[in-house]
Parts: sequence; C-alpha cells; structure tokens
Amino acid sequence: MSVINEENVRGGGGEQLFKDINAEDDELEPTIVESLCMHCYKDGSTRLLLTKIPFFKEIIISSFSCPHCNWTNTEIQSAGRIQDQGVLYTLKVTSKSDLNREVVKSDSATTRIPELEFEIPAFTQKGALSTIEGLLDRAVAGLEQDQVLRRIQDPEVAAQLDEFIEKLKALKNVESEFSFVIDDPSGNSFIENPLAPQQDPDLTVTRYRRSEAQNSVLGIQEEDPEPELEHPGFVESLKNEVLVFNTNCPECNAPAHTNMKLVQIPHFKEVIIMATNCDSCGHRTNEVKSGGATEEQGTKITLNIAQPIDMSRDLLKSETCSVEIPELDFELGMAALAGKFTTVEGLLKDIKDLVMKNPFTCGDSAVSERGDKLRAFAHKMDAIISGELKARLVLDDPAGNSYIQNICAPDADPQMETEKYTRSYDQNEELGLNDMRTENYQQEEP
Repeated sequence: MSVINEENVRGGGGEQLFKDINAEDDELEPTIVESLCMHCYKDGSTRLLLTKIPFFKEIIISSFSCPHCNWTNTEIQSAGRIQDQGVLYTLKVTSKSDLNREVVKSDSATTRIPELEFEIPAFTQKGALSTIEGLLDRAVAGLEQDQVLRRIQDPEVAAQLDEFIEKLKALKNVESEFSFVIDDPSGNSFIENPLAPQQDPDLTVTRYRRSEAQNSVLGIQEEDPEPELEHPGFVESLKNEVLVFNTNCPECNAPAHTNMKLVQIPHFKEVIIMATNCDSCGHRTNEVKSGGATEEQGTKITLNIAQPIDMSRDLLKSETCSVEIPELDFELGMAALAGKFTTVEGLLKDIKDLVMKNPFTCGDSAVSERGDKLRAFAHKMDAIISGELKARLVLDDPAGNSYIQNICAPDADPQMETEKYTRSYDQNEELGLNDMRTENYQQEEP
C-alpha cells in the first residue's frame, strides 16, 4: 500500500473530478502523484483515475508502481454514497462459466464460501473489480504469502494451510456445486447476471436494512428520533403544503433541496412523493413512499395491456413490489427500482433504461450474444409501449401498497385482475414483520 498526499488529488477551480468513461475523450487521463513505497520505503508513483460508472457512480482506480523494487499494487475504491440498504448476493457455482462472472467487491464486503467454512472479513482487503475466479486466486495468493516462513516456524499449521489451499484451488475445476456469498452492508458490491434482463435462477439478491452495529462500522450516524406530533390536525395540514428541506445531491454531493408532498390517490390510499433537484449538476430524482401501514395481505395486480389508453394509467409501485412481464420472461425483484408514482408507459421505459444502461451487460465487457439478447428485449419493450405487442404487466407487492388505476372505477375493470393473498413466512421476514409486536409488548413487572 502506498502513502498519498491528499492535497495532490483535490480538484480546484470548480472542475469536474469524476468524468464519464469515453474512448474518444483525450482529457480522461490518470493523475500521477509521487508516493512512498511501503515495500522498500523509496519514492514510487501512483496513477489515479477518477471516473464514473453508471451502476456504481463515482469510483477511484489507483495503480502504484515502484521503479526501485518493482513492487506494484492496484485497487478500486468507491467514491459514491453508501446505499440506503445493504445487499447480500448468493451465487450457486455449477459450471466453469460461472467463474467468469464479473464481480465488484467493495472493501466493506464480507466474502464467504460456506462449503469450506471460509470467510474473508470486511475491511481486510481493498475493493476489487474482478471475477469469481480472480477472487479465488486472490484468496489463494493471500494464504500462500508467508507459507515459506511458516513451514519453518510452525510446520503443523503450514501443512493444514497447504491442505486448505488445495481445496480452494480445486474449486476452480467445479467438480461439485458450491456457494459464493458476498454480504455488503454499504450496498456497493455486485455479481453479474449473464441472463439479464431475465432472472438468474442461480443468483439470489437480497436487500436488507442495516443494523446499528453495521451503521457504526460504516461511520453512519443514526438519525435522532422524530418528535411526536402534539396536534393530530397537523397531518391534515400537510396535504395542502409542499415541505422543503435541505439535503445533498446523490450524484455530486452539492447542497440541494428535496420537496415532499402528501397526496391522496383516488380509490387507494395516501402516498408521500419526494423529489430532489440539484442546481449544480442538474440531476433529478423522485421517489414515492407509502403513507399508510403494511396491509394484512399482499396484493398481486395483473393488467392486460391491449389498448393505447392502458399506457396512460396511473401506477404506484412501492419499493417492496416486484414486476413481471410473462411474455418477455422478465422479472424485476423488489428494491431494484425505488418507489415510483408514474404511468404504465413510464414504468416500462424505466425498466428498459435500467436494463440497457447497465455497463456489465452492455459495456466493453459484454459479449455479442448478450448484446443481441438485450437489443431484442428493447425492441419488444418498444413494441409493447407502441401497442404493437400485447402483454401482461404483473405487480406483486407483499406489503399491499402498490396500485394500478382502474379506469372503470367504481365498477370492476375487465382488463385488470387484483388478487389478495396471505404472505409467506419468508415474505414476512423480509418485511421485518415476524419479530414485530404491536400488542402487549411491554414487559410485565415482577
């Protein structure tokens, strides 16, 4: 690891530090700073590239080299914000092709292989942009680093490590199925889905709320609890006001304003619409939160898109809602898109943009076959939006807080089917309802 003078990498004069990757941009050149080599303690050089990846936003790629001892070190660091939720990736490696999946592992991520009871704790390795095979090779190299000295000082431990290293190397032959798990409370890690935009049956992605201990490790300060409202009529007054509060832009971190409005959706319930506009970089974002409680039952809404008027139906997708288009074999899990209050057309366009702008499916690393599949998917999405192709849109919300406008209200809509169902134990667990007690929760005095 090299020691870098922080003042050498600061931007001045209002210049944009993080630039988009563009092969034709001559200005996208690394910054070279003089650094101390921690191997021979002589002067070396570090090349820094501050760039933006659409999925990971800002990142810092650094490469150190020492001309005296020829020691090198490369790493990747996330310069973007910590995500609202942590993420847990579980991949079943069943073939050698799975070893070629691209992986982004941040320094706050924990890597596990349950079959070997092997774990790489968080903050013990620097962030890396690699593959499954590359991370296995990195783990083997770390274990073999001091084996020569260990065989002299403690032969018994060295022999046990040699045996374990052989097991790690044997995983690359994929003679038997094993699991590869990445648990990142910052939410900035990623495992490639080669079947995108379809769901990968071997890859499970779970987003979760961080614990207080994880927030403390990440350096996030807990917000103070909101004071109780003294007057019940205060909520009623919010319906006629737009609240404005200060925040930071999620793209450039400049001071910005967020507007919040409480809106009543006809024949449904209250929702909270939040919109952030940044005057510095022009970034805009909006999100919808449910203003009510979690319903007693989940809701599954199926809309048959058959007429152009169906594209203009109002639609509310909560953050706990998954989206499915059976005609395209497409499924979008919960939390992949934030809560949205839009139209059917708006949701379909957002899904198309989310799939097509993912750099791991359409970037320089994408294979031609995958690009053909995505272009075919985009063509079918355009056909659905234009009315050339009939399809079904399915919203499955276990919290029951999603909605599609019924244009025949208060009568039943022949093109739309709404089903209420009882949530499973796993769905209640994901919503945090299994351990929630709202009655008789106070301990009785002895």
